[in-house]
Amino acid sequence: MSRNKAWQEARDYSPVQLQLARDILEDIRAGADVAKATRQHPQPQGGFVGKHVLVHVYRQLTESGEWPLDPAIMRGIRMKPSRTLSGVTTVTVLTKPYPCPGKCIFCPTDVRMPKSYLPDEPGAMRALHHEFDPIDQTAARIDALESIGHPTDKIELLVLGGTWSSYKKDYQEWFLQRCLDAMNGFDSKTFLEAQIANESAQHKNVGLVIETRPDWIDVDEVVRLRKLGVTKVQLGAQSLDDQILEINKRGHTVEQTRAAIALLRAGGFKIVLHWMPNLLGASLESDREDFMRLWDDEGIRPDEIKIYPCQLLENTDLHEYWRRGEFKPYTTEELIDLIADCKVHIPRYCRVNRVVRDIPSNNVVEGNKRSSLRQDVQNKLASRGEECSCIRCREVKELAVDPENLVMNSDTYTTLSAEEYFLSFTIADDRIAGYLRLSLPNAASPDLGVPELRGAALVREVHVYGQSLMVGEEQSGAAQHRGLGLRLMEHAEKIARENAYETIAVISALGTRGYYRGRGYSLGDYYMVKAL
Repeated sequence: MSRNKAWQEARDYSPVQLQLARDILEDIRAGADVAKATRQHPQPQGGFVGKHVLVHVYRQLTESGEWPLDPAIMRGIRMKPSRTLSGVTTVTVLTKPYPCPGKCIFCPTDVRMPKSYLPDEPGAMRALHHEFDPIDQTAARIDALESIGHPTDKIELLVLGGTWSSYKKDYQEWFLQRCLDAMNGFDSKTFLEAQIANESAQHKNVGLVIETRPDWIDVDEVVRLRKLGVTKVQLGAQSLDDQILEINKRGHTVEQTRAAIALLRAGGFKIVLHWMPNLLGASLESDREDFMRLWDDEGIRPDEIKIYPCQLLENTDLHEYWRRGEFKPYTTEELIDLIADCKVHIPRYCRVNRVVRDIPSNNVVEGNKRSSLRQDVQNKLASRGEECSCIRCREVKELAVDPENLVMNSDTYTTLSAEEYFLSFTIADDRIAGYLRLSLPNAASPDLGVPELRGAALVREVHVYGQSLMVGEEQSGAAQHRGLGLRLMEHAEKIARENAYETIAVISALGTRGYYRGRGYSLGDYYMVKAL
């Protein structure tokens, strides 16, 4: 039995709660609205049964065979459905505190945490509670998500904690092995054993994300990341102005960011850049210019970005600059206007994952303290009659998808090392149901010394949107499990053939290897490969 299953069975719900939950579910099954059914069955001591109890009882009823599974009921009682509307379930874990190679003046320092993290951030709080143990963090998070009704058979593992590449290599392998053990449900003897087991595990790893610095990326590191199973890299660019980087003691240059992006692109990784407006020395106007460099510079052009406005925190060197009157944070309104101005220029191939750090406002000394900045920016754009065309703003979410009426789009853009194709399926109002990133390396693409990549086109990402569904589960109008991924792959293979590529390689996660094997791909040393 997996650890998270054991914890799930150990929950202490009273007999009264369990019976009330069953009565509520009976009413829902008969057609009642969830909220109305819940109000009809109050608890004797006051209050109402929570959705997590409904999920627990419904799972017992369906897994025992007493009731047939009705996905519509599960959708109705699921808490926070947006957590898995992107098509996968994200589990975030933090590495242990470790010396950071950077000396950035804006980063908080807390001996209890990895550099740049605070102990009262939600993910950091969970990590601290579990003493940064990877198996406990992973299992507890899976258990928590299951308890509120989310499927957990497809896990994107997001490893945070600063500069991953600077941690000792044996710690990296041990950390990831233990995360996989939590997904696999048993303790493996070796990292390789854990990786192989995950291909058919109950909780498959369909994406592995780490964060690091541009100056820690070289050919050896890129190959090593692939060996570890990494599929996406978050890169702390912060600024594309060397003077601003130097003033803030970032410790790397813009050219190093370009070089790191070229190497990661050659390895097929999805590239997420962190961008920080309001750094020391920057202005609203210089930040607008800096943001445009993300897209105008062919050496940059990331797949995803996180906009992290610099926040003034007390336990930072930047705080001393502020005390001397040498730094002034933007106001909330200035920040909203700035990000709204920037957002309308984001290309259709890029996703904006965040527009503010999830730092509790009590830590912010001066400047913006609102965590709802994304919604504030969206409201500002709406008031202007403008909109953002980034992927996140166009995701299909819970809208119904008719596979017969989807439109195939092919957006191309040039980088210094490749011609990039962003293939997407959209519904009538341009909402995106699925997409694929195809990279056709050119002569300037760095040679990683990996034989299976020579002469190969690269599929860097395949993603189908909509509420994450369990394997084999269907939902009327859902985008997942409707063959969209296969159709995108076939189109990518056609483009690669037309451009005279001999093979096509996919940067596959452990849990998606079986999917590609079923489509004629075989596992090389690091990639799933198919001859064209």
